[in-house]
Amino acid sequence: MAKIYPIIKSKNPLLRKVSSEIEPAKFGSNLLKKLFLDMTATMYKKDGIGLAAPQISKNIRMVVINTAEGPICMINPVITKRSTTQELGEEGCLSVPGVFGQVNRYKSVDCQFIDENGQKNLIKANKMMARVIQHEIDHLDGILFIDKLEPGSKSSDRKTERPAVKK
Repeated sequence: MAKIYPIIKSKNPLLRKVSSEIEPAKFGSNLLKKLFLDMTATMYKKDGIGLAAPQISKNIRMVVINTAEGPICMINPVITKRSTTQELGEEGCLSVPGVFGQVNRYKSVDCQFIDENGQKNLIKANKMMARVIQHEIDHLDGILFIDKLEPGSKSSDRKTERPAVKK
């Protein structure tokens, strides 16, 4: 049975640390596969689109993202290409509950990562998927979306459903 982790909140200093890379010797390990399942269950339980390991007090470079095709695991993700254009979009975060605001992000990104089975992958993402990847990688670098809010866009008076994103 999957473990549901508590989500740490924005005042926790762990969210401001740069996460450590996962060693290649651990790629495809049962430990990382189990963590992927636990993070996925936690993300679903908390109604999230994505979840980064630092949000559950794990200082490692790992994220999970809820896509329409099912959850994906990104270990040591690196954005290798960014579009020249950016766009504003509303964001929220499980670690900053009840707060939403406009953040400027690249419209499309290419991201290399290792999956839970230890396989190297490249995803070419645009729109919402690109936004989620950038948001989650920011977590790995100790950055929260509230650090990037457009002036005057912060709100805390609405609820949102977090649907799966298309790859």
